[in-house]
Amino acid sequence: MKLLIAYDGSRCAEAAIDDLRRAGLPADGEATVISVAEVWLPPASSSQAIHMTDDPYIEKMVERHREKGERALAETRTFSSHAEIRLKGIFPSWKIDSRATYGSPGWEILAAADELKPNLIVVGSQGQSAITRFFLGSISQKVLTEAHCSVRVARGRIEVDPAPVRVVIAFDSSRGAQAAVDAVAARNWPEGTEVKMIAVTDPIAPTAIGRFVPPIAESVDEVNESEREWLRELAAGAIEKLQNAGVSATLEILPGNPKKVIVEESEHWNADCIFLGANAFGSKLERFLIGSTSAAVAARAHCSVEVVRIQPE
Repeated sequence: MKLLIAYDGSRCAEAAIDDLRRAGLPADGEATVISVAEVWLPPASSSQAIHMTDDPYIEKMVERHREKGERALAETRTFSSHAEIRLKGIFPSWKIDSRATYGSPGWEILAAADELKPNLIVVGSQGQSAITRFFLGSISQKVLTEAHCSVRVARGRIEVDPAPVRVVIAFDSSRGAQAAVDAVAARNWPEGTEVKMIAVTDPIAPTAIGRFVPPIAESVDEVNESEREWLRELAAGAIEKLQNAGVSATLEILPGNPKKVIVEESEHWNADCIFLGANAFGSKLERFLIGSTSAAVAARAHCSVEVVRIQPE
């Protein structure tokens, strides 16, 4: 498995590293830490060109800007080296390196991903308070939306007592949901890990008059029950796959809006992470617009969220 981990020295970035302890990662793998200084450095060739202007003010201004940018880049190198050391302590058998660069962080992370071809990009969220949880940072949002591979928006948790890892999978029988199941089944989870698959339905409700007409009310109940039975049948294979992977797996079918139900149920269950397909619950676009449910859950969840993309063979 190959990871690309974005790190900027913030508390969210530190939490993202801590979160990887409970991500079911294998004993061996590769990881690259990338830190980006959000500055612009004039290229060396432009400095020579500026000298030809014979304007000492412009030359001094450019030189001052370069010095400031180089200090920021040096600090960024310190960040990436610190994260590399921390990761080597957590995953001693992994091959881990780091890099520091400058520019637009979102673009640089995506460019590094296109170069390195990781299986998973790890980014920190903006925060976990009641207000900021409803908004992803602009960098996390860009990476989540435009990356070719899966993205984990990591949120650290404070654990007073050790507890089994709990994973929620948003299940809607789509290819994306199946990919999320496969991603969880492929991980190396500790003993006692629990997985809950959550399927959210939009049940049919009879009209005001129909509620008082027994045949109509019974027909509506039959349709709703048939949908639930259909989901149970589709989920049976996924549950068997997860159980064969050594985790306890169950299915829960709940009515309502998936954007709200998945977040609330995951928080109530005290989940460590939510896995869902990039285009879960009906979205058709593959890269530049992830499903609205996936984006909403990633922004609002109390825990980490891993948005799984189906990678080409």
